[in-house]
Amino acid sequence: MKRDDPLDNRLRAEQAEYRHQTAKLGKAPDRKEWRMTPQTVNAVQLPLQNAMNFPAAILEAPFFDPKADDAANYGAIGAVIGHEVSHGCDDLGSEFDAEGRLRNWWTPQDAAHFKAATDKLMAQYNGYEALPGLTLNDEQTLGESIADVAGLQAAYTAYHASLDGKPAPVIDGLTGDERFFLAFAQAWRAKFRCESLRAQVIGGGHPPARWRALTVRNIDAWYETFKVPDTATLYLTPEERVKIW
Repeated sequence: MKRDDPLDNRLRAEQAEYRHQTAKLGKAPDRKEWRMTPQTVNAVQLPLQNAMNFPAAILEAPFFDPKADDAANYGAIGAVIGHEVSHGCDDLGSEFDAEGRLRNWWTPQDAAHFKAATDKLMAQYNGYEALPGLTLNDEQTLGESIADVAGLQAAYTAYHASLDGKPAPVIDGLTGDERFFLAFAQAWRAKFRCESLRAQVIGGGHPPARWRALTVRNIDAWYETFKVPDTATLYLTPEERVKIW
């Protein structure tokens, strides 16, 4: 690395990574290897390793705060963890067994249920208009939308299991469920220029952050928590709400 040579630094780094990866050819896979650096704000599910990675950088606010109460952490990092777990059981995860080998373990009934639910979710996301005349294309982001719904529901269930039947404390006038859903929404705060937003919609593998926050529309508890009336813009009838599992 040279302080005054950023372009060649980038090229040399890519060459080093290429050599790192090609050196693995002919060798047994290292199932303990991480796919991201510690300073990467991201999380990933790895079907070939049957593993998940949560780098140090995502274990900070707004996703995780050791000083925050359980409701907030379950709503933020809990939903991220649930998201990645879900990837191990979705249309991609179903293609890999516990050893990371290509072997579909779904029954025909599993596949039929999954397709019916995901077709409904795709139609929901395709109705969102990101910019005038530009709607989301959930055919290319469907796996992530699925994991968002399944992950948020799993995190909510886990949060209530953690209460062990005890009532959640009210903090700053907010109930546990209110703090849970607010933390989920706050984790997806973002700003985009129109050009950047357009690029993400056209070529991104994830829906833009604002619409990921709208995952709550499919969670029954969100309606009960905030007393969402059926006249609200975001209201979905119980039949319209997508249940993955």
